[in-house]
Amino acid sequence: MYRKTTLKNGLRIITVPQNSTQAVTVLVLVGTGSKYETKETNGISHFLEHLFFKGTKKRPSSQAVAEPLDKVGGIYNAFTGEEFTGYFTKVDAFHLDLALDCVSDIYLNSLLPLREIEKERGVIIEEINMYLDTPMIYITELWKKLLYGNQPAGWEVAGTKETISKIKRSQILNYMESQYVASNTIICVAGKISHSQAINKVKKYFLKIKTTKSLLKPPVVEKQKKPQLLLFPKNSDQTHIALGVRTYNLFHPQRYTVELLGILLGGMMSSRLFLEIRGKLGIAYYINTNIDDNPETGYLVTQAGIDNKKVDKAITSILKEYKKISHKKISQAELKKAKDFIKGKTILSLETSDAFASFYAGQELLEKKILTPEEIFKKIDQVTVNDILKVTKDIFQPKKLNLALIGPFKDKEKFQKLLKI
Repeated sequence: MYRKTTLKNGLRIITVPQNSTQAVTVLVLVGTGSKYETKETNGISHFLEHLFFKGTKKRPSSQAVAEPLDKVGGIYNAFTGEEFTGYFTKVDAFHLDLALDCVSDIYLNSLLPLREIEKERGVIIEEINMYLDTPMIYITELWKKLLYGNQPAGWEVAGTKETISKIKRSQILNYMESQYVASNTIICVAGKISHSQAINKVKKYFLKIKTTKSLLKPPVVEKQKKPQLLLFPKNSDQTHIALGVRTYNLFHPQRYTVELLGILLGGMMSSRLFLEIRGKLGIAYYINTNIDDNPETGYLVTQAGIDNKKVDKAITSILKEYKKISHKKISQAELKKAKDFIKGKTILSLETSDAFASFYAGQELLEKKILTPEEIFKKIDQVTVNDILKVTKDIFQPKKLNLALIGPFKDKEKFQKLLKI
């Protein structure tokens, strides 16, 4: 069972003891990401994440940062999203002190040397180029741009080649000073630990964390009165599409209904869209439906890689399934299958200390509360076939439809005409 402790300086510590493992994970989450950036500094959260591995006073090079954990076979990495940035290391439980020492050192004492900043610009620009050359990934960025436009929620997490080229060291330092503070930080220690041991060690290693107040993000503005389309022309052998609708945020009472809906439509190999688009029509290798919900907004989107000559057929077929599920109740058996799928996937995903750390810390950061898997399962079990019908009737409307597309096309009008339900 997890325990949450909030120190006087605002630092939140979550401990998750596990008797079934010999490992321990230390995850540090800071509540800042691309949604906290300006147009000028787009990509700065991700840039800073990269720079944290370039050296501290105690470990003055990237090799010195990496080597101590490499010597014990540790796993370590970092990630940046829209709402948060995370740093973690996973080691055998005997090396908990080493894990905390390394993570706290980069979090609190990174030097951000100018020569490394200049080198890392090139690294990140190549990362951006990689995304641009990978339509299966880049379609998600286009989808968010379509939904949210020219505001932080619609910008790319990695930034653009233009912004990365211009961000100054002083801007990076100011951003770090403002956001990497106690009240904006969550530390989760999961694995073979005791609660008191973990708390005392975190206090020791994060003693010097700053206590100033962090900056707030601007609210997301959503405006849509008709179907929207974003076309990215690209010579390719396959067309990638993202077709879906706006839904609800994390705090909406029907959030679990939307999650189940995503599974029913395209979340498993026996889902409706997988069977129709891949199984019956044979026009896609990959097709899946994903849902995203965050503190302010949410969406449901089906993504697929389609034969260039069959794009129209794929779009109309997906919309047909959206319409069908919004006009006729699903069966109890189909709903039960989706519920059991989510429960099973959740249980399987929570077998490791790093998974537990992400599960609990992520909830605390985004929702300011934590539910256990069992509590989540109870909420999922409460969803009815009538809930599914009610939600689908609400979200599957023409004015809420959105389509992002990457492929060898320039005629937007022909795709715009297809967006009806």
